[in-house]
This record gives sequence, structure tokens and C-alpha cells, in this order.
Amino acid sequence: MTTPTNSPDQNPWGPPSSTPDGAPTATPTPPGMPGMPPTGMPGIPGMPPQPLFQQPRNGLGVTALVLGIVGLLFGVFPFTFWLGAILGILALIFGIIGHGRARQGQATNKGVALSGLILGAVALVASIAWIIFLVFAVDEFKNELDKEIAKQEKASSAPATPGATTEPDAKPEPTETTPAALKFGQTFTYEDGIKVTVSQPRAYKPDQFAAGHTKGNSAFQVTVTIVNGSKETLDVTGALVDASDAQGAQADAIFDGSNATTMFRGNVLPGKQAKGDFAFSLPAAAAGEMQVELSPTILDHENAIWIGPTK
Repeated sequence: MTTPTNSPDQNPWGPPSSTPDGAPTATPTPPGMPGMPPTGMPGIPGMPPQPLFQQPRNGLGVTALVLGIVGLLFGVFPFTFWLGAILGILALIFGIIGHGRARQGQATNKGVALSGLILGAVALVASIAWIIFLVFAVDEFKNELDKEIAKQEKASSAPATPGATTEPDAKPEPTETTPAALKFGQTFTYEDGIKVTVSQPRAYKPDQFAAGHTKGNSAFQVTVTIVNGSKETLDVTGALVDASDAQGAQADAIFDGSNATTMFRGNVLPGKQAKGDFAFSLPAAAAGEMQVELSPTILDHENAIWIGPTK
């Protein structure tokens, strides 16, 4: 028997590099060396390897968009604006987090998250606008209540002797010859030159998003014009308009998506003017006559009154 010999460059303790007939042999894997792992992630024994893939985390972006839409719907109405503010804040938070995930590559709906963030901000702004409006309305009501209390106190402290007065600088009370109210279309001029005009009421049809209008009532809209004839800048933000029907009941203001009521905002320079539309809902049985009351400022001017038929 012939014993195969190793070449000088071959490890004497390793396997032969060729068979006796000269054919090369495959190099075996050294003992103790693990084989190459299979591609993919190892799974359950007996199952094929699973690929390395991470699902996108799009949940917060979608949630922000839904909250933003619902919050905006609630934020534009006077009785649900507080809920719109809460949903708007949540939409902002989820939108910011979802947008951050998209930037880091963890989500694929960057546009959806950004849309939810923007809608949440708009819903929050609309709710804040309602809060500001209610603050002004409450302040106006408080001022009117204080004026009424002051009138009652003044009447109760009037002297028994006719013609006598305890206030030397008291202004004379209006006489019967002084017109109690103006007709629609007439202009009331204050001592400082400021002029206010209320137009003839015109029929108004509230849209499907209207708030403050009851089905079966009649809706009317007036245009109020304030001309600053004084020498100083006039702030008309507090120029709030009240209306009542033929029976003296308070009429509800109408707000809708077609600008039924546009509040006065900002300042009016001397010689300039500002216009605003105001819509009110009157019961059908008392819609034949309408009374409008307003003043260009809250504290510096008394209310003027316009009254007349609506047709």
C-alpha cells in the first residue's frame, strides 16, 4: 500500500489537498467554526427566516388629522367652542409628535400629521376668538347693569322739592319733546362729532351652519356705519349691537359661515368710517317691528336707539 505524502507547503496535520488520483479536494470547514447565518431574521424553528422590516408608525398623524377636523367643527360654534379648544390642543400635540416621527423615518404620513397640526391650530384660534367675544359681552352687560343701578339710586335719592337738586353739575333729563328713538336710516351725532347710522332691516336667510337662529323665526340683517368725526382715533372693538322684537323681547344674534354678523374690530382714524353687518332672529309673531340699540364705545358714549318696521 502506498501512503500519500504531503507537499512541503501543506500542513502535515491537515487534510490532504488532493486525492490519490490528483483531484483536488474541497476544503472542509475548520472544527468549531459556525457556518454563515441565513439571510433575514431567525424565526420559529421549522419556519423560514423572516425579513428585517419595521411597520411605519402612522397612528399619531392620522389621530391628529381626525382631532383637527372635529375640533374645527366644534370651535366655530358658540356653545361648543370649549370642546373645540380641547381637541385643537390634542391635535397640535399629536401632530407635532407624528411630524417628528415622519422626519426620523419612523412614519410615512408627514403630510397628514402636518395637516392635523394646522387644523388643530385653527380650531384653537377660533375657540380663543369666542372667548374674547364672550368677555366683551359680559363686560358690556356688567356696564349696562351698573348704569341701571346708578339710575335707580339717583331716582331714589331725588329731592322732594321740585326743581331742587343735590348735584349742581347734573345734566338735565330728556324731555318729552326730545325724540326717544331714531328711525332706521337716520344718523345719530354725538357731541364729539362721532356719527352712527343703522340701515333699514332687510330679510336674511341663514345658511346651514347658522347658530342663534331658531327654525320658524324670521331673520333680519342691518348695516351699522360709524363715522369718526372727532379729532382722536376711535376704538370700535366694543361697539356691540343689541336688538329686540315688537314685544320687547331680546333678539338672538345670528352667526353663520356667510358672515351674517361681522363684529367691529380695530381703530378708526379721524375722518374715516367703519361698517358692520348684524343679523338677528325674531319670532314670527313679533317680527313686524325691530328695535336696535348701540353705542360706538363702551364707556364714553351713551346708547342710541333706532326703531321701526322690518318691511
